[in-house]
Amino acid sequence: MQRWRSSSRTPSALAVGLIIGVALSVAGAIPTAFAQAAAESKSPAPAAAAAGGPPKLTRPGLFFREEWKQTDKGGEHAATAESLGNPNLELKLYVPSGEIELTGNANDENNPIHVWTGLCTSPCAAAFRDKTSFADLTGLGRIRWNTKMSGFHQVRPIVKLPDGAWYVADRADGSTRDWLVSEISFADVRWLRLDIGRVVTVGNFVDKLDLSKVDEIGFADLMPSSGHGPGGWSDVAQVDVFGKAVPRTQAH
Repeated sequence: MQRWRSSSRTPSALAVGLIIGVALSVAGAIPTAFAQAAAESKSPAPAAAAAGGPPKLTRPGLFFREEWKQTDKGGEHAATAESLGNPNLELKLYVPSGEIELTGNANDENNPIHVWTGLCTSPCAAAFRDKTSFADLTGLGRIRWNTKMSGFHQVRPIVKLPDGAWYVADRADGSTRDWLVSEISFADVRWLRLDIGRVVTVGNFVDKLDLSKVDEIGFADLMPSSGHGPGGWSDVAQVDVFGKAVPRTQAH
C-alpha cells in the first residue's frame, strides 16, 4: 500500500536562523524602548510648562467688612451714614421711592444688625465706598454676605466703575428660611448696565468688565417691597468684600 507523505517540509537552517535573528532584535529593542521612555520622562517639559505654565490664582485678602452699627436707642430707623460700623467706608443709598431701614441687635443671630428694604416702594440699592482705595476685584475677588428674604426677593452685587457706570450681576442670593451666609465670585457672573437713578437694568449682558478699579460695591433689590410683615423684602446683615486695595491717588 502506498503511504501518503506530508506536504509540510522541515524548515531549512536559513529560515530558522532568520526567525532567531528577528526574535533577538525585538528582544533587544524592548529594553531600549523602555530606556528611551524613561529618559524622556526626565527630560525638560515642553516650552509652556518650562516657562511655568499659566499663573496660579491666589485668593485676595479682605478688602472691607461692614457689620452695621445700631444706635443707643436701638429698634428700627432709617439707615444713614451713622449706621456704618467701618470708619473707612462711606454709605451710598439709592432709593427712588421709600426708605432703607436699619434694625436688629448686636450678638443676636436670629435678628442681627442689618438693613431692611421693606419700606422701599421701588427697587433700591445700597453701596459702600472706601475713602482711600479703589477695589481690585479681578481674579478670585468675591463678596460674602449674611442675608434673609421674604417672598421672591433676592439681592445682587452691584459695582460702580471709575467712569461712573453702574452694573448689576446676574447672580443673586437669598434664603426665605433663615439667615444664610453665602458668597458670589465676581469671575462667575455676567453683568447688566444699571440705571442707578431708577435702580433698573438696561441694555444687553456684558460678559467681562474691567474690575481692576471699582469705586463702589454693594447690593440691589430689583423689586419693590411690601412693607412690614411677610410679603416681599430683603435683609442684609454682615457684608465682606475680598479684593486688593488700589490707592485712589495712584489709580490714574
